[in-house]
Amino acid sequence: MMERVSAFAYFFGWRIVRVLPERWAYPIFNRFADYLVKKNGRSVQRLRGNLSRIKPAFSSDEIDRLVALSMRSYLRYWCDTFRIQDWSPERVQNTVTLKNENLLLDPMQQGKGVVIALPHSGNWDHAGAYFCSLGIPLVTVAERLKPEALFQRFLRYRESMGFEVLSIDSRSFATLVRRAKEKRLIALVADRDLSASGVNVNFFGFPSRMPAGPALLAIKTGIPLVVAHVSYTEIGIHIEFTPVDVSQTGSESERVVQTVQRMANLFEKGIAAHPEDWHMLQRIWTDGDFKEHK
Repeated sequence: MMERVSAFAYFFGWRIVRVLPERWAYPIFNRFADYLVKKNGRSVQRLRGNLSRIKPAFSSDEIDRLVALSMRSYLRYWCDTFRIQDWSPERVQNTVTLKNENLLLDPMQQGKGVVIALPHSGNWDHAGAYFCSLGIPLVTVAERLKPEALFQRFLRYRESMGFEVLSIDSRSFATLVRRAKEKRLIALVADRDLSASGVNVNFFGFPSRMPAGPALLAIKTGIPLVVAHVSYTEIGIHIEFTPVDVSQTGSESERVVQTVQRMANLFEKGIAAHPEDWHMLQRIWTDGDFKEHK
């Protein structure tokens, strides 16, 4: 019963935000972000701890300002998410700037697949909508949310923009391998996997785990692996692409570990350059870094 009530409240809010005039919607979300920072709940404390690790030289006041900017960026992501399905293809395209886009576009034009790995930065749905608007077939995966109705709503939302969305299960990797061979763009958010299957990495000097999927796909299929970092601009998003040097030495498992670490190193560079747009309100390191402060 509570799940149904929660889903109804979420859908009602989604609908309201979609129809609000833009000059009202974003300021409302900014004020809500400021309220959450002032309330200093567990998620905000987690964000503060995460940002402190990636900017260790920042003073307490500088971290406070960064947390405020990051929460506004995070709420901007949600406001965009509620509204982007109503944007025209022209608006989607005109609000995106690119750097090194040839790393993605050239293989696709040559009839090859590409694996794109992204951190939780900026608005990756906006980025996906952009490439779908260019006619590039995009495949991604999504963790099942509760309630189920909410997961299905997000599934329909992304499919409406042209995504093929696979739920994470025992069959999803085999499907991704098939899609890679079918010359698709495979986009995977890949800066956090604290499960037993995650690959141990050094991330900003501390132990973390990240998913093996992007590296394993590139190794098994031979298609390029590229990191894309998405950051916000005044009018939309900027996407910067960087190739990942896929390891060629050692066993397959050793190659995966080496490649995932290289991917993590590239995530570091993008996140350090745009820390306010890294939306990591969850645990990311595995060394018991988080202490709650009331």
